Amino acid sequence: MLRSLLGEPPRQNEGILADTMDAMFRTIRLLQKEIERHQDPSHDLRKLEIWIYGLISSLDELEQCKYAANFFRRKVVHDYLEDMPSAEKSDYARYVYFYKDGFIRVFSILDKLGTVLNELFELNTSKVKAHFSYFTVLRQFRYLKVHLELADQLSLIKDKHKESMSVLRRRRNTEIHYMNAEMQDDLWQRHQGLDGKVELENLDKHLHDLEHGYLMVCESLHTVFVYTNQRWKKVKQS
Repeated sequence: MLRSLLGEPPRQNEGILADTMDAMFRTIRLLQKEIERHQDPSHDLRKLEIWIYGLISSLDELEQCKYAANFFRRKVVHDYLEDMPSAEKSDYARYVYFYKDGFIRVFSILDKLGTVLNELFELNTSKVKAHFSYFTVLRQFRYLKVHLELADQLSLIKDKHKESMSVLRRRRNTEIHYMNAEMQDDLWQRHQGLDGKVELENLDKHLHDLEHGYLMVCESLHTVFVYTNQRWKKVKQS
């Protein structure tokens, strides 16, 4: 959708994004076959189907935000807001919008994934914490000593992207609870030199961190649903 608004050709899914989408759609097809067989009187399978469709939609939206943030970042050429002409200021504002939307979506998708994991593998995480996050669910695997192969893979992914995710988490918390994340950068610079112009935050570093957040989401989703599909196949064969 965003690509068409930006005058860009439609996205062709490839790489980790294509693999992840495919794994999730395969899980949905398995759920649908099970619903046809047993009618799903409790509606638990239908609920999972809807949640996974929601993850697919959310991943699509995250990729679009990341793409748009990079698109508008390329239009920002000045280092100081005061030096920008009006059109460039508008492009910078659009970059900020999509960048912030992107890092908020990273954690939103992970928490949705945590909800699906909790339901799929009956982890009962709500007994540990009423409003739990994805990271709480990861700890629950180890506490219960179940599906440790999956937990190990997800922990490796988490550790691989740990540095960037820590940065994104701080900015997400600042954005939601305190002030606009980009204004925190401005405030820090005002303290350094009250009479100077405010230099823009490091846009490329921010997009580098967002890319890591996006990859963590894709890799985590891919791992979960490949594992789920393989486990489902083994159960049906036994």
